[in-house]
Amino acid sequence: MEYKLINEETIMIYFEQQIDPSTFKEVQKVEKYIKDQQHEAIIEIIPSYRAIMLHIDITKQSLAKVVNELNLEQLNKLDFDENLNEVKIISLPVLYGGNYGPDIQEVATHNQLSIEEVIKLHTENTYLIYMLGFMPGFPFLGGLNSKLATPRREEPRTSIPAGSVGIANNQTGLYPKQSPGGWQIIGRTPITVFDILRTPMCLYESGDYIKFYSIDESTFEQIVEAQQGEFDIEKWVKIQYEY
Repeated sequence: MEYKLINEETIMIYFEQQIDPSTFKEVQKVEKYIKDQQHEAIIEIIPSYRAIMLHIDITKQSLAKVVNELNLEQLNKLDFDENLNEVKIISLPVLYGGNYGPDIQEVATHNQLSIEEVIKLHTENTYLIYMLGFMPGFPFLGGLNSKLATPRREEPRTSIPAGSVGIANNQTGLYPKQSPGGWQIIGRTPITVFDILRTPMCLYESGDYIKFYSIDESTFEQIVEAQQGEFDIEKWVKIQYEY
């Protein structure tokens, strides 16, 4: 681990130059350590695959003082809380293929698979959320089966529907809101995963896991209709904890 002062208001903490769960666990430990300090000058803590960005209010304290009080010079020697064994898994329903997953045939063809095999492989794994970015609630997920890795589309779409689930190279993710994008779209969840009027606004956060399960079109429509009224989200979004 090492830190660098990026500008007069930003500190970056860097970890191993690799993207994997062990590196990300170190990110989580340091993120928790910094949050536990409840430092008055820290405006925001933003973790990613292998780094943490600290946004500092320099009207309260200088960067040098923040570095000193967080003991960033000694990061590699500190003992961090190992109590990160609880794993939160959010299972989301997805309708694969057809108009909801227009690129699933491209993914299947690229990897010499059938559409059924693509769905099976995509729903088998549990995906670690390394970070949220690109737009609020967009999860960058690790753990995609290498048999599904597919390059981005050569021509990005100008509009991708909210809830679309896609693949880009060795990653999978979902679009929480309608957006342009170049990921290969293989399905769509009817669940509104990000809602500014809801508390919490997002159904998941960095460090959680997402698992997808397949549904048919009638179930998709049923969930969409149900969300117009009093919606029992726990019926469709399954949350479990593992240790």
